[in-house]
Amino acid sequence: MTHTIPALVMAGSRPGPDPLLSGSGVSTKALLPVGGLPMLVHVVRALRASPLVGPITLLAQNSAELAAQPDLAGIADLHFSDSGQGISSSLAAALPPGDDPVLVTTADNVLLTPSMIAEFLAGAEESDVAVAMVEKNVLLSRYPESKRTWLKFRGGWWSGANMFRLRGRRVLPLLDFWGRIERDRKKGLKIIAAFGPWLLLGALLRLFTIQRGIARAGLRFGLKAKVVSMSEGEACIDADKPVDIELIEKIFATRQAAASA
Repeated sequence: MTHTIPALVMAGSRPGPDPLLSGSGVSTKALLPVGGLPMLVHVVRALRASPLVGPITLLAQNSAELAAQPDLAGIADLHFSDSGQGISSSLAAALPPGDDPVLVTTADNVLLTPSMIAEFLAGAEESDVAVAMVEKNVLLSRYPESKRTWLKFRGGWWSGANMFRLRGRRVLPLLDFWGRIERDRKKGLKIIAAFGPWLLLGALLRLFTIQRGIARAGLRFGLKAKVVSMSEGEACIDADKPVDIELIEKIFATRQAAASA
């Protein structure tokens, strides 16, 4: 029998106002409607449709507000937990005991599909930390209008795809480190520099691939770290800006048309 992996969905709010919510009447980004449903519902349904995913836990500062959503009613093995203010501290508190792996994603990863989950988990095997990423040409060949934050390495430019596989509590030192730098999460070079001058110099001069860079960064914490290159450009299109939502709505319409054909 295939073992399933538990999933954690980061569905909280960051400090400060979110321009996406202005005039929406919605209190938190996870519940902002996209494609006719709250963002979070798309993510939970994709996870629940995957035979590889076991229990799903939603983490948010006010998890009772999420639990009250009718579109989440009746979904099997779905749990709600109050989180802290930071991503790293919230994850650290929610990790399963021991070294059992957990899949982590976010409430704004609304284009997630079971096929993406399967591809990522297959590529993440034998790692302590795995990060899903999309290479620039993969995205822009399908969606040239999409604008992302790119990390530039030898052999390609990369953007994160909001899926992670963590090997339980052995990643706590990494999460503690991330808690000190996560405010710079959109500033690629600052993040790279935080792992040390070797990684920063190598990135600036394009001396190595992102796979080698991530592996080297993981070694700092005694962890085997991997990049999983995703084949679908949609994997890195999350709902950060109004233009992202416009593109996501178009993709949903295309998916619906294909399903009806």
